[in-house]
Amino acid sequence: MIIHFEYDRKQVLQALRYHFISRPEIKIFLIVLNVFTILSAIFFYMKKIQPLSFLIFSLLWFVLLITIWRLLPLSVYKRSQTFRDQFSMDLNEEDVVLQTERGSHTWQWKEFSSFLESPYFFHLYFSSRSFFLIPKDAFEDLNVLQQARALLKEKLKK
Repeated sequence: MIIHFEYDRKQVLQALRYHFISRPEIKIFLIVLNVFTILSAIFFYMKKIQPLSFLIFSLLWFVLLITIWRLLPLSVYKRSQTFRDQFSMDLNEEDVVLQTERGSHTWQWKEFSSFLESPYFFHLYFSSRSFFLIPKDAFEDLNVLQQARALLKEKLKK
């Protein structure tokens, strides 16, 4: 099946957030940070710590959340020329062929390690940190989208 697409900025930023939040190290980091922030709030309420300590934990939580939620996806988006191109992609039984006006590239299915489905995209992973986004709205209808989903499930493990 051949699809044509270009990226929508808001959807790409959401997909990048989804990618970063799904990373195990960031999940663990956010859990630990939230536990420390909640503990500092409890200790502040019990008057075991000074207001300055609670303020520092709260600011740390706020800055790190802004960094992960806004700054990190925005920096990746701005650095990558990929999100400004127009693409044609052929998903078939043997391989995946990607074409732009600058050229084309073919990947065998075995070159992908896994895929992840987010609200707007299929994330095709080469490694845990390298991936390609295929917009779901590039598929002409729900039936073709379901065929693509079935092909990805057959060729790649989630």
